[in-house]
Amino acid sequence: MRVTEMLRRDCDHIWDRIMEHPFVLKLYDGTLPEENFRYYILQDYNYLIGLMRCMCVIASKSDAKLMQKTLALAQSEATTELENYQKMLSAMGLSIEDAISAEPAPTNVAYMNFLLSAAYTKSPIEGLTALLPCFWSYVEIAERNKERLKNNKNEVYRAWASVYLDDGAKKLVEDLRAPVDSIESYSDAKEIFTTASRYEYMFWDMAYNLERWML
Repeated sequence: MRVTEMLRRDCDHIWDRIMEHPFVLKLYDGTLPEENFRYYILQDYNYLIGLMRCMCVIASKSDAKLMQKTLALAQSEATTELENYQKMLSAMGLSIEDAISAEPAPTNVAYMNFLLSAAYTKSPIEGLTALLPCFWSYVEIAERNKERLKNNKNEVYRAWASVYLDDGAKKLVEDLRAPVDSIESYSDAKEIFTTASRYEYMFWDMAYNLERWML
């Protein structure tokens, strides 16, 4: 069994909660209030920028082969992903300036701090392990809900979700899983992967509850 298969198996209890989260289910069937999706999209900008920073830090600590792979991934996020993101903003009546000025919610800040800490203080492969649940869970969510998506009458939601059913998204996950499969300490990888998976659940919950700072 691959290391990533074991990581996924050992976090099944968390991923089940992710797959069953009302934000996810309502997004895929088209009943999610647009207020929640607008909130999610604005918060996601901060996440995407943080993700690219993490990749650059990881690349700077990697050998030539892993550096090339990580920078290619970062370039994809900086071009294709951000281009799709700006289209989604426009479809929701928002601008990139709206995203830049949106204050990151408490959960978003905590998740970013965790990912950046892993990128700076852990090995390059451990840093990639922290990023894996995000990419992988989105593809799995899309696969599990593709039948639900067929009856979704919200064009914006369908367009957003369809990205993760694309072969390119699946290949990206495989490209990220490959180096993680070579990790030496499973216990360390499990701790990182578990924490990142928990934050993935919390991010959906944050968006569903429109989380704000209390003060």
